[in-house]
Amino acid sequence: MKYLLLLPLLSLIYVAQPTLRQPDPSAEEWISLFNGEDLTGWHPKVKGFRPGDNYANTFQVEDSLLSVVYDEYESFNRTFAHLISEDKYSYYKLRAVYRFVGEQVEGGPGWAIRNNGLMLHSQPAETMEVDQDFPVSIEVQLLGGNGTEERSTLNLCTPGTHVVKDDELFTRHCTSSSSRTFHGDQWVTAEVLVYGDSMFIHIVGGDTVMRYYHPQIGGRGLPEEYSEREGELLSEGHIAIQGESHPTQFRSIELLNLKGCMDPQAKNYKSYYVEADNDACVY
Repeated sequence: MKYLLLLPLLSLIYVAQPTLRQPDPSAEEWISLFNGEDLTGWHPKVKGFRPGDNYANTFQVEDSLLSVVYDEYESFNRTFAHLISEDKYSYYKLRAVYRFVGEQVEGGPGWAIRNNGLMLHSQPAETMEVDQDFPVSIEVQLLGGNGTEERSTLNLCTPGTHVVKDDELFTRHCTSSSSRTFHGDQWVTAEVLVYGDSMFIHIVGGDTVMRYYHPQIGGRGLPEEYSEREGELLSEGHIAIQGESHPTQFRSIELLNLKGCMDPQAKNYKSYYVEADNDACVY
Protein backbone atom coordinates (compact mmCIF):
# COMPACT_ATOMS: atom_id res chain seq x y z
CA MET A 1 0.00 0.00 0.00
CA LYS A 2 2.77 2.47 0.95
CA TYR A 3 4.32 2.09 -2.54
CA LEU A 4 0.98 2.99 -4.15
CA LEU A 5 0.81 6.19 -2.08
CA LEU A 6 4.26 7.24 -3.32
CA LEU A 7 3.35 7.02 -7.02
CA PRO A 8 1.48 10.37 -7.24
CA LEU A 9 4.34 12.12 -5.44
CA LEU A 10 6.93 10.68 -7.80
CA SER A 11 4.79 11.73 -10.72
CA LEU A 12 4.72 15.31 -9.45
CA ILE A 13 8.48 15.37 -8.98
CA TYR A 14 9.00 14.17 -12.54
CA VAL A 15 6.60 16.75 -14.00
CA ALA A 16 8.27 19.56 -12.04
CA GLN A 17 11.67 19.00 -13.73
CA PRO A 18 12.44 21.91 -16.11
CA THR A 19 12.51 21.24 -19.84
CA LEU A 20 15.97 21.87 -21.30
CA ARG A 21 15.70 24.02 -24.43
CA GLN A 22 18.07 23.97 -27.34
CA PRO A 23 19.73 27.34 -28.07
CA ASP A 24 17.92 29.44 -30.64
CA PRO A 25 19.77 28.64 -33.90
CA SER A 26 18.98 32.10 -35.26
CA ALA A 27 20.39 33.99 -32.24
CA GLU A 28 23.57 35.70 -33.45
CA GLU A 29 26.68 35.10 -31.35
CA TRP A 30 28.97 38.09 -31.91
CA ILE A 31 32.46 38.08 -30.46
CA SER A 32 34.45 41.17 -29.53
CA LEU A 33 37.93 41.31 -31.06
CA PHE A 34 38.91 44.13 -28.71
CA ASN A 35 38.65 43.63 -24.95
CA GLY A 36 38.43 47.31 -24.04
CA GLU A 37 41.49 47.11 -21.78
CA ASP A 38 44.65 46.35 -23.75
CA LEU A 39 46.05 45.04 -27.05
CA THR A 40 45.69 41.36 -26.17
CA GLY A 41 45.08 39.34 -29.34
CA TRP A 42 46.74 41.91 -31.63
CA HIS A 43 50.29 42.35 -32.96
CA PRO A 44 51.71 45.70 -34.13
CA LYS A 45 53.81 46.02 -37.26
CA VAL A 46 55.23 49.48 -37.98
CA LYS A 47 57.23 50.20 -41.11
CA GLY A 48 60.96 50.25 -40.32
CA PHE A 49 60.54 48.15 -37.19
CA ARG A 50 60.29 44.47 -36.49
CA PRO A 51 56.92 42.80 -35.82
CA GLY A 52 55.79 43.34 -32.26
CA ASP A 53 57.45 46.76 -31.87
CA ASN A 54 54.67 49.28 -31.15
CA TYR A 55 56.82 52.24 -32.15
CA ALA A 56 56.01 55.49 -30.28
CA ASN A 57 52.95 53.79 -28.78
CA THR A 58 51.10 54.23 -32.05
CA PHE A 59 48.36 51.85 -30.92
CA GLN A 60 46.93 52.48 -27.46
CA VAL A 61 43.92 51.73 -25.31
CA GLU A 62 42.51 54.93 -23.83
CA ASP A 63 39.18 55.26 -22.01
CA SER A 64 38.11 51.81 -23.30
CA LEU A 65 38.80 52.95 -26.88
CA LEU A 66 41.30 51.35 -29.24
CA SER A 67 43.17 54.36 -30.59
CA VAL A 68 45.71 55.17 -33.28
CA VAL A 69 47.77 57.94 -31.66
CA TYR A 70 50.67 60.17 -32.78
CA ASP A 71 51.45 62.13 -29.60
CA GLU A 72 55.01 60.77 -29.45
CA TYR A 73 55.83 61.41 -33.14
CA GLU A 74 57.95 64.37 -34.23
CA SER A 75 57.15 63.66 -37.87
CA PHE A 76 55.34 60.87 -39.68
CA ASN A 77 58.05 60.06 -42.25
CA ARG A 78 55.94 57.36 -43.98
CA THR A 79 55.84 55.29 -40.79
CA PHE A 80 52.77 53.32 -41.85
CA ALA A 81 51.53 51.11 -39.03
CA HIS A 82 49.22 48.13 -38.71
CA LEU A 83 47.76 46.31 -35.75
CA ILE A 84 47.11 42.76 -36.93
CA SER A 85 44.87 40.18 -35.26
CA GLU A 86 46.41 37.05 -33.82
CA ASP A 87 43.66 34.86 -35.28
CA LYS A 88 42.60 34.51 -38.89
CA TYR A 89 39.09 34.24 -40.31
CA SER A 90 37.39 33.23 -43.54
CA TYR A 91 33.58 33.58 -43.51
CA TYR A 92 32.28 36.31 -41.24
CA LYS A 93 30.57 39.64 -40.75
CA LEU A 94 32.77 42.37 -39.30
CA ARG A 95 31.32 45.40 -37.50
CA ALA A 96 33.53 48.30 -36.40
CA VAL A 97 32.48 51.61 -34.87
CA TYR A 98 35.10 54.29 -35.60
CA ARG A 99 35.72 58.03 -35.77
CA PHE A 100 38.51 60.42 -36.73
CA VAL A 101 39.70 62.94 -34.14
CA GLY A 102 42.19 65.78 -33.85
CA GLU A 103 44.73 66.80 -36.45
CA GLN A 104 46.93 64.79 -38.77
CA VAL A 105 50.49 64.29 -37.53
CA GLU A 106 53.20 66.52 -39.01
CA GLY A 107 54.58 65.02 -42.21
CA GLY A 108 51.56 62.88 -43.02
CA PRO A 109 50.71 62.66 -46.75
CA GLY A 110 47.90 64.86 -48.03
CA TRP A 111 45.83 61.90 -49.16
CA ALA A 112 45.94 60.42 -45.62
CA ILE A 113 43.93 63.19 -43.89
CA ARG A 114 41.05 61.47 -42.06
CA ASN A 115 42.09 58.23 -43.71
CA ASN A 116 42.42 54.80 -42.11
CA GLY A 117 41.52 51.24 -43.03
CA LEU A 118 40.43 47.77 -42.06
CA MET A 119 42.74 45.29 -43.78
CA LEU A 120 41.02 41.94 -44.37
CA HIS A 121 42.46 38.57 -45.42
CA SER A 122 45.75 40.13 -44.32
CA GLN A 123 49.08 38.37 -44.06
CA PRO A 124 50.22 37.84 -40.43
CA ALA A 125 52.43 40.45 -38.79
CA GLU A 126 55.44 38.15 -38.48
CA THR A 127 55.66 37.62 -42.25
CA MET A 128 55.86 41.31 -43.13
CA GLU A 129 59.20 42.68 -44.26
CA VAL A 130 60.75 45.36 -42.03
CA ASP A 131 60.30 48.15 -44.61
CA GLN A 132 57.00 46.92 -46.05
CA ASP A 133 54.40 49.70 -46.29
CA PHE A 134 51.21 47.61 -46.14
CA PRO A 135 50.34 43.96 -45.60
CA VAL A 136 49.09 41.96 -48.57
CA SER A 137 45.37 42.31 -47.95
CA ILE A 138 42.02 43.69 -49.02
CA GLU A 139 41.63 47.19 -47.56
CA VAL A 140 38.24 48.52 -46.57
CA GLN A 141 39.27 52.16 -46.65
CA LEU A 142 37.75 54.43 -44.00
CA LEU A 143 37.53 58.11 -44.93
CA GLY A 144 36.16 61.02 -42.94
CA GLY A 145 34.76 64.16 -44.52
CA ASN A 146 36.94 67.30 -44.56
CA GLY A 147 33.99 69.62 -43.96
CA THR A 148 33.60 70.78 -47.55
CA GLU A 149 34.01 68.07 -50.19
CA GLU A 150 32.16 64.81 -50.68
CA ARG A 151 34.29 61.87 -49.49
CA SER A 152 32.85 58.38 -49.52
CA THR A 153 33.88 55.81 -46.91
CA LEU A 154 34.19 52.02 -47.02
CA ASN A 155 36.05 52.31 -50.30
CA LEU A 156 38.23 49.53 -51.72
CA CYS A 157 42.04 49.53 -51.89
CA THR A 158 44.16 46.55 -52.87
CA PRO A 159 47.74 46.41 -51.53
CA GLY A 160 49.29 43.36 -53.19
CA THR A 161 45.91 42.13 -54.37
CA HIS A 162 43.33 42.24 -57.14
CA VAL A 163 39.60 41.48 -57.13
CA VAL A 164 36.92 40.71 -59.69
CA LYS A 165 34.38 43.49 -60.19
CA ASP A 166 31.70 43.70 -62.87
CA ASP A 167 32.88 40.31 -64.16
CA GLU A 168 36.39 41.58 -64.89
CA LEU A 169 39.71 41.43 -63.08
CA PHE A 170 39.93 44.76 -61.27
CA THR A 171 43.52 46.01 -60.89
CA ARG A 172 43.00 49.65 -59.91
CA HIS A 173 44.54 50.29 -56.48
CA CYS A 174 41.62 52.25 -54.97
CA THR A 175 38.04 52.84 -55.99
CA SER A 176 35.26 54.76 -54.27
CA SER A 177 32.11 53.29 -52.81
CA SER A 178 28.63 54.80 -53.17
CA SER A 179 28.43 55.88 -49.52
CA ARG A 180 27.49 59.34 -48.28
CA THR A 181 30.06 61.58 -46.56
CA PHE A 182 30.51 61.57 -42.78
CA HIS A 183 31.88 64.96 -41.73
CA GLY A 184 33.29 65.86 -38.32
CA ASP A 185 34.11 63.59 -35.41
CA GLN A 186 30.90 61.53 -35.52
CA TRP A 187 30.92 57.79 -34.84
CA VAL A 188 30.38 55.66 -37.95
CA THR A 189 29.38 51.99 -38.02
CA ALA A 190 31.15 50.05 -40.77
CA GLU A 191 30.11 46.49 -41.65
CA VAL A 192 31.71 44.05 -44.08
CA LEU A 193 30.38 40.66 -45.14
CA VAL A 194 33.22 38.35 -46.08
CA TYR A 195 32.56 35.02 -47.82
CA GLY A 196 35.98 33.39 -48.06
CA ASP A 197 37.43 33.73 -51.56
CA SER A 198 33.97 34.34 -53.02
CA MET A 199 32.50 37.75 -52.20
CA PHE A 200 32.95 40.90 -50.10
CA ILE A 201 30.11 43.36 -49.35
CA HIS A 202 30.63 46.78 -47.70
CA ILE A 203 27.76 48.24 -45.68
CA VAL A 204 27.47 51.60 -43.90
CA GLY A 205 24.35 53.07 -42.32
CA GLY A 206 22.45 49.99 -43.43
CA ASP A 207 23.22 50.65 -47.11
CA THR A 208 25.26 48.34 -49.33
CA VAL A 209 27.89 50.60 -50.89
CA MET A 210 30.39 48.18 -52.50
CA ARG A 211 30.47 44.60 -53.75
CA TYR A 212 33.27 42.58 -55.39
CA TYR A 213 34.47 39.01 -55.79
CA HIS A 214 37.42 36.59 -55.76
CA PRO A 215 40.18 38.42 -53.83
CA GLN A 216 43.57 37.26 -55.08
CA ILE A 217 47.27 37.98 -54.86
CA GLY A 218 48.50 40.36 -57.54
CA GLY A 219 50.18 43.63 -58.43
CA ARG A 220 53.64 45.13 -58.33
CA GLY A 221 55.91 45.30 -55.33
CA LEU A 222 54.82 42.04 -53.73
CA PRO A 223 56.87 40.80 -50.77
CA GLU A 224 59.28 37.99 -51.62
CA GLU A 225 57.05 35.39 -49.97
CA TYR A 226 54.20 36.29 -52.36
CA SER A 227 56.14 36.99 -55.55
CA GLU A 228 55.42 33.60 -57.13
CA ARG A 229 51.79 33.40 -56.01
CA GLU A 230 50.25 35.79 -58.53
CA GLY A 231 46.57 34.95 -59.09
CA GLU A 232 46.22 32.75 -55.99
CA LEU A 233 42.81 33.26 -54.37
CA LEU A 234 42.75 34.49 -50.77
CA SER A 235 40.21 32.46 -48.84
CA GLU A 236 41.14 33.58 -45.33
CA GLY A 237 43.45 35.83 -43.39
CA HIS A 238 43.95 38.16 -40.47
CA ILE A 239 42.21 41.45 -39.70
CA ALA A 240 44.32 44.59 -39.35
CA ILE A 241 43.71 48.15 -38.24
CA GLN A 242 45.69 50.72 -40.13
CA GLY A 243 47.61 53.79 -39.02
CA GLU A 244 48.18 56.19 -41.91
CA SER A 245 48.91 59.42 -39.96
CA HIS A 246 45.50 60.66 -38.75
CA PRO A 247 44.39 59.87 -35.15
CA THR A 248 41.52 57.39 -35.15
CA GLN A 249 39.42 55.79 -32.42
CA PHE A 250 37.56 52.49 -32.46
CA ARG A 251 34.76 52.08 -29.93
CA SER A 252 34.18 48.43 -30.81
CA ILE A 253 35.32 45.79 -33.27
CA GLU A 254 33.04 42.75 -33.41
CA LEU A 255 32.87 39.63 -35.54
CA LEU A 256 30.05 37.22 -36.33
CA ASN A 257 31.47 33.91 -37.52
CA LEU A 258 29.57 32.58 -40.54
CA LYS A 259 31.36 29.23 -40.72
CA GLY A 260 30.40 26.35 -38.45
CA CYS A 261 28.13 23.40 -37.87
CA MET A 262 25.27 23.30 -40.40
CA ASP A 263 23.62 20.09 -39.18
CA PRO A 264 20.23 21.07 -37.66
CA GLN A 265 20.45 18.07 -35.32
CA ALA A 266 23.57 19.41 -33.61
CA LYS A 267 23.52 21.48 -30.43
CA ASN A 268 25.71 24.19 -31.94
CA TYR A 269 23.87 24.49 -35.28
CA LYS A 270 23.31 28.06 -36.46
CA SER A 271 20.84 28.90 -39.18
CA TYR A 272 22.87 31.90 -40.37
CA TYR A 273 26.04 29.96 -41.20
CA VAL A 274 26.91 30.09 -44.89
CA GLU A 275 29.91 27.72 -44.90
CA ALA A 276 29.90 24.27 -43.33
CA ASP A 277 32.43 23.06 -40.80
CA ASN A 278 30.64 19.95 -39.63
CA ASP A 279 33.73 18.66 -37.84
CA ALA A 280 32.81 21.27 -35.25
CA CYS A 281 29.34 19.81 -34.64
CA VAL A 282 28.41 18.91 -31.06
CA TYR A 283 25.61 16.38 -30.42
